[in-house]
Amino acid sequence: MEQSKIINMVDHTLLKQTSTWEQIKLLCDQGMDKNAASVCIPPYFVKAAKEYTEGKLPICTVIGFPNGNMTTAVKVFETEDAVKNGADEIDMVINIGLVKEGKYDEVLKEINEIKAACHGKLLKVIIETCLLTEEEKIKMCEVVTKSDAEYIKTSTGFSTGGATIEDIKLMKKYCGADLKIKAAGGIKSFEDAEEFIKAGADRLGTSRLVK
Repeated sequence: MEQSKIINMVDHTLLKQTSTWEQIKLLCDQGMDKNAASVCIPPYFVKAAKEYTEGKLPICTVIGFPNGNMTTAVKVFETEDAVKNGADEIDMVINIGLVKEGKYDEVLKEINEIKAACHGKLLKVIIETCLLTEEEKIKMCEVVTKSDAEYIKTSTGFSTGGATIEDIKLMKKYCGADLKIKAAGGIKSFEDAEEFIKAGADRLGTSRLVK
């Protein structure tokens, strides 16, 4: 697969706590130059990045990041604020504690409330696969499939592990046909990226490939 086609599927990402505007600008320049799918950046920088890129590149940001255990009201506010500031795509983190308690109806309700706050913008749901059992992963595939979100996403990249080929294959098996899959965390090379795409990923989150 051509490198340029792979980069077209990449959310060029910088979410480190130490991120500066100069680094975000460089990320945007790289994303525009290589025609990345988007840049994925902290909420604080969304407005400036939207103005800087002048609509030439989709702006993605994160909600409830990275732990996911704030209240739904806070996540909804974050989402509305991000969209108001110009975010085109939202990557939210689920409340993993609710999954551990088996409260899947509450997880689904929260996803849909956040999707409503997206006002038509794309929503990706981060389930943090490294913290879930296989049974919980399968159940979350079912929950996100039932939801109004467009994507299920493996990882934040801030926990104990990132995307694995096995998890992408599991998602491909148990998610609905219309739900897309994003692999994120630990994708270090074009060879890695191609393997994830072959396994079923529609989008990749990484800071390395565009560089």
